[in-house]
Amino acid sequence: MNRSRLTLITGLLMTAGLFSHGLAADVPCVPSPYGNTELFLRGGMNSWNALPEYRFTYVCNHYELTTELTGDQTFKVADAGWSAPTDFGGGAQSTPQPGTPLPLKLQGSNLTFAFKGLSRIILDVTSGQPSLLIADCPRNPFGSTGLYLKGSMNSWNATEEYRFKYVCDAFFLNVGLTGNQEFKVADPGWSAPTTFGGKDGSSSTLKAGEALPLLSDQQLGGSASNLKFNFTGEHTLKFTVDAAGKNGTLTIGEKTFVDRSAREVTDPVALSVQYDSRNLAFKAPFGATRAGEEVQFALSALPGVESATLVLEKRILEGNQERLEYLPHARIPMQKKQDGNREVWSATQVFPDSSVYGYHFELKIGKDTYVYQNNKNSIYWTTEKGSDGVGVLDFRPEDPKAIRRYRQTVYQPDFKVPDWAKDAVYYYIFPERFRNGDKANDPKVGVDTYLDQQIEIHDNWNEAPFLPNSGDGSDTVYNNDFFGGDLRGIIEKLDDLKDLGVNTLYLNPIFEAPSNHKYDTADYLHIDNNFGTNAEFQELTRESAKRGMRVILDTSLNHTGSDSIYFDRYGKYPETGAFEKEQIRTDSPYTDFYTFNPGGATADQKYAGWVGVSSLPELKESDAWKDYAYRADNAITRYWLRQGASGWRMDVAPWVSDSFWQEWRKTVKAENPDALTVAETWFNASKHFLGDQFDSTMNYIFRNTVLDYAAGGKASELYQNLELMREEYPPQAFYALMNLLSTHDAARALHKFGYTSETTPQDTIDTAKKRLKLAVLFQMTYPGAPAIYYGDEVGVTGGEDPKNRGTYPWEDVGGKPDLALREDFKKLIALRNQNPVLRSGTLSAPLLLDDHVVVLLRELDSKAVLVGLNNDTQPHQVNVKLPEKYKNRTGLDLLTHTTQALDAAVTVPALGGLVLELQ
Repeated sequence: MNRSRLTLITGLLMTAGLFSHGLAADVPCVPSPYGNTELFLRGGMNSWNALPEYRFTYVCNHYELTTELTGDQTFKVADAGWSAPTDFGGGAQSTPQPGTPLPLKLQGSNLTFAFKGLSRIILDVTSGQPSLLIADCPRNPFGSTGLYLKGSMNSWNATEEYRFKYVCDAFFLNVGLTGNQEFKVADPGWSAPTTFGGKDGSSSTLKAGEALPLLSDQQLGGSASNLKFNFTGEHTLKFTVDAAGKNGTLTIGEKTFVDRSAREVTDPVALSVQYDSRNLAFKAPFGATRAGEEVQFALSALPGVESATLVLEKRILEGNQERLEYLPHARIPMQKKQDGNREVWSATQVFPDSSVYGYHFELKIGKDTYVYQNNKNSIYWTTEKGSDGVGVLDFRPEDPKAIRRYRQTVYQPDFKVPDWAKDAVYYYIFPERFRNGDKANDPKVGVDTYLDQQIEIHDNWNEAPFLPNSGDGSDTVYNNDFFGGDLRGIIEKLDDLKDLGVNTLYLNPIFEAPSNHKYDTADYLHIDNNFGTNAEFQELTRESAKRGMRVILDTSLNHTGSDSIYFDRYGKYPETGAFEKEQIRTDSPYTDFYTFNPGGATADQKYAGWVGVSSLPELKESDAWKDYAYRADNAITRYWLRQGASGWRMDVAPWVSDSFWQEWRKTVKAENPDALTVAETWFNASKHFLGDQFDSTMNYIFRNTVLDYAAGGKASELYQNLELMREEYPPQAFYALMNLLSTHDAARALHKFGYTSETTPQDTIDTAKKRLKLAVLFQMTYPGAPAIYYGDEVGVTGGEDPKNRGTYPWEDVGGKPDLALREDFKKLIALRNQNPVLRSGTLSAPLLLDDHVVVLLRELDSKAVLVGLNNDTQPHQVNVKLPEKYKNRTGLDLLTHTTQALDAAVTVPALGGLVLELQ
């Protein structure tokens, strides 16, 4: 027998105290003698019926049921038909004693027992004499606090699919995972009493079926170590603690746990309930709404719903998505009216304040209460499940936190985004790797340093970035290798960029900093001396403006560098830093920028680094810092707008408070109402689009969706990510989103499509470039501002950081750019630039969506364009049902300049598409 399965079941029974009462610990797992016949607890508690909630589960070598009952109960154990071989009652005795097995008799007398609440009932039918054992279950030692598996499988967040279920005396979780994972058991907020891990690194690896002792952060007086396990598919995790909620154990084995609380909805009236948040018949107006605007909600069902309630909650807007909590807002009884053979339940609500609201519907049908909630679809990077649209009806859960809410974004009525943002085509530059235009300012070994380390210089512009510890001859330090890219190099190539068709330059940080990425700012008010001067930045903005181009700057107001004029950990600067030479300096003008821990045992422990990175000391939102960042007349934010910047992209925006961004935005807009504010968010950014923080975001949800689609993913599933944003984001933000494909923080698109190294076969490279062009076609025909990451247009590839930050392959320094690919990019960018309907046209739900093909309709005034995309390696013929007003139209393909009839099947080319202007 499989040892892990036996050990898990053995542990479950020992915890219940059952082995001391006659159920042997070494009994092997055997099939049930009754095959698939289901057994039930039948008695006065359920009118002697065989109900699903009283169904026993066969586990290993016995049947068990965990249920909550109180008082004297009379019952038997039987199948649904009272069959003689499975009708168990009392024999010589008919009253079980707590914790003691009672011998049973077929077709015996009724049993009686005084229940005191949650109990586990064990029916042993594998021995010669069937017996029944009833044991009380202890209460959850953590009360209503939920425990979660938080780790590499869910970005260390508390997600509902990884929430443990407390059953009787242990916490259980079924997972489907593969590969090595690191994790802890913790509550959503990482509270010390309820964050459990290993005692030290050597004890943190679990073996299948073996219990590993765990301790809480509170018990350790510090942080417990991560746990590790190599998952091989479906597993059950069992976590136990003592009565005081301490001294945990974790066991991982084969999947054995059955959630008895899960019930299948079978009521025909309940199954008839319909709602679709993207259908105006059920919710109007569509999508995000202005504060003060009335919203109408409706459900449809067969007769038989006794009552329906619209339940509204208001999200706590605080920090990043690690905290996802909603507070009660309103419960609105819905009104019923007849609609043919169905009934429509409706309610209206005026949302007075801008916020993100959650909602679901509560329905009473017969004896049961149900919730109609969001579906189970996952959204890239986003903790909350549900893509909106058509949802799911289920029994109301015991824990309201388990409800998957629909989300309603309500934004300020005066929310305005610069009009030019929707027309932008970004060219996204990592300055150190774009072009070296001035060798005189190149970094120099022995002069420039990275923290307290030496730097490395590349002699060959076209070689790959160094990857520490990879055997490429570099040292062991990240972010300290340099090629010499600078602002002069960008200025030199402005005409090339203008020719490509881009109109907005987005630059990764360019302020003084020791690293090659420059997010570890050393001086916010000066251009890095290896990039140029403040005067050269002014020249860049002037020359860009002459060509109709804008410049967006990037920085972090969440952290500085430890090697900076503000912190000066290494004692390099004349002005006194807040942590100069690893000493907390109260006489520094920058001390109040940071939070210090004077009692820390080491230098790293004397302050907080962003997400624990000591080279990035986290900034405190003090008045002193706010003055320096944006309040003062010469503050960072104001200064660079005055030097010609057209807006800001803000790094790690969710790790900065909403109140900070709200005040910061007012400064930006007061300085220049037409300046753009862009957040770095990877997940659902709705809370940043209420009109008081950001205009746009780096759209990683778009990136993942389109790359996975172009790689051959299932269109009908992936597109739900985009539909969520169309519904939840205010339209002015939706049309201004920075739609990415490649970035400096993620692998390049061509790498995603299979072009992973210099040895990649040519046919694989050719196919990867076709998929890239499909992704760019999607990007250029979808609402939002496309972003071209430097070098993508000439075939640059690269995996995760630092390989995604390679140099641009300029011909005059020996590079080999794919100029044919650049021409394809140029044509697709021109397609967007020359057709306002592709930039500003409305977008509704897809006209067609299947496994491979997406067909969209863009409309602007009298213009209409049909966009068809196909990620299959074969062409697809599709029949598209156009709105009635476009009946009998033909389509002029703006890609091939050919005409197609639309009253018959339309052919969408393989790994490509068509853009049909309706004639």
